Amino acid sequence: MMKQLLLAGTAMLLIAGTAEAKDLKSIGITLGSLGNPYFVTLAQGAEAKAKQINPAVKVNSVSADYDLNKQYTQVDNFIAAGVDLILINAVDPKAIEPAIKKAHAAGIVVVAVDVAANGADATVQTNNVQAGALSCQYMADKLGGKGDVIIENGPQVSAVIDRVTGCKQVFAKYPGLKLLSSDQDAKGSREGGLNVMQGYLTRYQKLDGVFAINDPQAIGSDLAAKQLKRTGIVITSVDGAPDIEAALKADTLIQASASQDPYAMAQQAVAVGYDIMNGKKPAEATVLLKPQLITRDNVKDYKGWSSPR
Repeated sequence: MMKQLLLAGTAMLLIAGTAEAKDLKSIGITLGSLGNPYFVTLAQGAEAKAKQINPAVKVNSVSADYDLNKQYTQVDNFIAAGVDLILINAVDPKAIEPAIKKAHAAGIVVVAVDVAANGADATVQTNNVQAGALSCQYMADKLGGKGDVIIENGPQVSAVIDRVTGCKQVFAKYPGLKLLSSDQDAKGSREGGLNVMQGYLTRYQKLDGVFAINDPQAIGSDLAAKQLKRTGIVITSVDGAPDIEAALKADTLIQASASQDPYAMAQQAVAVGYDIMNGKKPAEATVLLKPQLITRDNVKDYKGWSSPR
């Protein structure tokens, strides 16, 4: 009889535990720049997943514009609003840690998305080393392992650092490739790519390849080459954005982009965050999504960011 009572008591506790699953009422999302379609798609993916969990959820997506102080204020605002979950695309992976600790102290789960962030409960991102390597291997093959090349760098977030690392690993295998520059920050934007590329083209009369760390920079770089009437340059990048699909189908110098899936990435980040809220930690603290190389040859079959899902 005692054993039956104990079993019944345990069953009641389990039922009570299940009934007390935390609901996802509100999410705060702070992203690098909502001027970049990549982050807009990321915000859309997060919202879609959150509404799947709770149709009445409040989702607040804001643009940090690569400004650390702004991102700190945004996290403070999320804490004050009492959100259940924060998705953070860290402007600075190390310097953001005190803000994340503050969120934790308020009982809020923090998931880093797209780039790492010290102290986050989990990270969901593309394998960016692989993305950089894929893009630069394509360039090396296209150039036959010989030529003057440039890595057009960007904001020093972990995703960009990893892409440059992957690219340099590939270039190091080819003694015939001469790396002219790898430290110029083109700000992750089309305007930045245009300005930095104009500088390169003025400085270097011979230039065979440019790896831009994202698609907006690649498009700006292609525009600079057109303006200065320079041809024969292989431009590759990372993202697989709608603009790059159009560029790969048109008369541009852009030859390839290692595609990410920001929509799926954000959906997974929300799912992981919701699980953590309810005591289920992911098997791995960092979830890496595999990139896919999009080229002029296969772009017609590419299911891009905007494809139905």
